[in-house]
Amino acid sequence: MNNTFRITGLALVIIFGVFSINTTLANESQNNTGHDEHSHEHEKPTKEPAQDHDHADDKGNSPEMLSVEGDDHEEGVSLSAEKIKLARIKVEKVFPKKYQSTVYAPGEMKANGYKSYLVSPRTDSVVINRHASLGDHVKSGQKLVTLFSETMAQTQADFLIASSNWQRVKKLGSNNISEHTLVEAENIYKGVYGKLVAFGLTKLAIDKIAQQDSATFGQYVLIAEREGVVLQDDFMQGQRIDAGETIMLLADETDLWVEANVPPNKELNLALGSPAIIDLNGIKYQANVIQEAHTIDPITRTRTVRLSVTNTKHKLHSGMFVKVYFQFESKDEVIAVPEEALIRSSDGDWTVFIEDHTNEFKAVEVTRGRSFGEYREVFGIQPGTKVVTHGAFFVASEIAKGGFDPHNH
Repeated sequence: MNNTFRITGLALVIIFGVFSINTTLANESQNNTGHDEHSHEHEKPTKEPAQDHDHADDKGNSPEMLSVEGDDHEEGVSLSAEKIKLARIKVEKVFPKKYQSTVYAPGEMKANGYKSYLVSPRTDSVVINRHASLGDHVKSGQKLVTLFSETMAQTQADFLIASSNWQRVKKLGSNNISEHTLVEAENIYKGVYGKLVAFGLTKLAIDKIAQQDSATFGQYVLIAEREGVVLQDDFMQGQRIDAGETIMLLADETDLWVEANVPPNKELNLALGSPAIIDLNGIKYQANVIQEAHTIDPITRTRTVRLSVTNTKHKLHSGMFVKVYFQFESKDEVIAVPEEALIRSSDGDWTVFIEDHTNEFKAVEVTRGRSFGEYREVFGIQPGTKVVTHGAFFVASEIAKGGFDPHNH
């Protein structure tokens, strides 16, 4: 029995010892854990809670943006060099400079009235034959059309009589005939000669009248008074043409007119020689203002501004409708970016992407100003800022794929 008590007491001692050891180990473990956490607080401070994305800081700066690939960078969106190359993202520094602003107006190509020529008979005639057709390039002196006229036949006959009489009187001289007869014969000859010139005959054609066959008497040829293109030839062989009626229009298409219809409320203050751009299906041509009307068209309620455009390649033709963009240089230097660099945010604000660090971009809100063709004046960025001028939409879409708002909202 004593042995039993001894064994029981020994067991209690062992159990109590094990319990004490476990309690000690647990306390030490708890103490160590507390020590480690305390140490980590000194080694690495805990990260402050993220700011609300709907608010800016006290200085008015935009909230930070999260990186969509790679490590997080403060206020940046990192894109790999490979993606930048594939997307053809272009970054340029922007500085203040003068830009050209534009004002649009519809326009129509016209033949240059100062370098065009209307071909028409000066007396009622019938078309015998044509020597040039629509679209032909003719040289000065080239035959255009052969006509027949009864009046021309009579005038040619009168010329033969007057010429023969004048030659006879000149041979007799003033010693054999009176001065009155001599002067009268000369004046009659000159009068008939001038009538033939008025009908459009050249000196060469008049000199050949005496050699002309009786079957062709009354026929005459109209020639090109200048080089140009046949823009109109609304006639047929055998057709009777009244005096003064246009049968052909010749124009120099190397220099054409553009007549732009400008609304009367547009105060353009155009000076002679002011530059403009002519747009025909995306192809641009340089033009200059040569005239400006001071009256309003009663039908279109617009005023006409006439421009001159060089057309050496003959791509422009009379009657074509074109877009006219008048250009004005800004009086002061401004910061402007390409229109494609501007991205509208979800709340309607305009933003651009700037590169603060290599391959790292962030959106900056800007205010749009005047339009300068393909460029737009912006406020909100400093001179020398690196702006994404091409590929801004790709930058925004890359952020959107990561589930982040590229405009910090």
